[in-house]
Amino acid sequence: MSILSIQSSVAYGHVGNSAAVFPLQRAGHEVWPVHTVNFSNHTGYGEWAGPLIPADEVTAIIEGIGKRGAFPQIDAILSGYQGGPDIGGAIVKAVEAIKKENPKAVYACDPVMGSDETGCFVDDSIPPLLRDTVVPAADIITPNQFELGYLTGHPVGDLEDTLGAVERAKEIGPKTILVTSLNRPETKDGEVELLVSDDSGEWLVATPKVEGAFNGAGDVTAALFTGHYIDTGDAKESLERTASSVYDLLAATREAGSRELKIVENQDVFASPRHQFTAVPAAALRG
Repeated sequence: MSILSIQSSVAYGHVGNSAAVFPLQRAGHEVWPVHTVNFSNHTGYGEWAGPLIPADEVTAIIEGIGKRGAFPQIDAILSGYQGGPDIGGAIVKAVEAIKKENPKAVYACDPVMGSDETGCFVDDSIPPLLRDTVVPAADIITPNQFELGYLTGHPVGDLEDTLGAVERAKEIGPKTILVTSLNRPETKDGEVELLVSDDSGEWLVATPKVEGAFNGAGDVTAALFTGHYIDTGDAKESLERTASSVYDLLAATREAGSRELKIVENQDVFASPRHQFTAVPAAALRG
């Protein structure tokens, strides 16, 4: 499977394409990265250097790939953090061009905006751009709890609220929704949940919560789920594989006492997760 990944890039550490590309490659996918920023490090450090890539340059790079006759080979387009408000249009334009040559290609959008802990950490123009322009063009979205609530204007709390928000998200356009880092009132202490919904139903998986702030964890999660989903077409299996790999990665990173994800040192977790978690039907937990 070939994936075009349109995301940020950092020289030091692992976020955006610097977090997504290698795990996907290790899991067996061909990945073509297109960078939207080229920073020294992620912005969580409070200072960084490097440019935002203008939207016309992003478009030119993607058009150059198209001139190689490569669009029919692309199975998925993946996007994440958008550094400027003009990038959304470039991504949607790319999706339209690729789908024209390969209607089976899917677009997976990680609508990066913020979290319950941090609040919104992107430019004020980005959330409405994602909601009104980018997400409607997506087949798959991978929001966290905070982002799902913003996109849908629907409360995300207990399971019924969350499923209601998921259904509202589907009305916007995407038909497959992965909700990451779900923390419901019913979630057991010491656990974190992920929920996926597509035409086959809704599935929930719980893993032990690894304490700490791990920049790039959402990027790895979105990338792996997209890769597994286009490979298998099975939401439950893709959820289980993704949760297992991400838990292993975070546990190893915490054990190492590292601020940056230990992606290279623990690369085997992307192909052969050491821990396995089983997803259950969300319907079994209702009522």
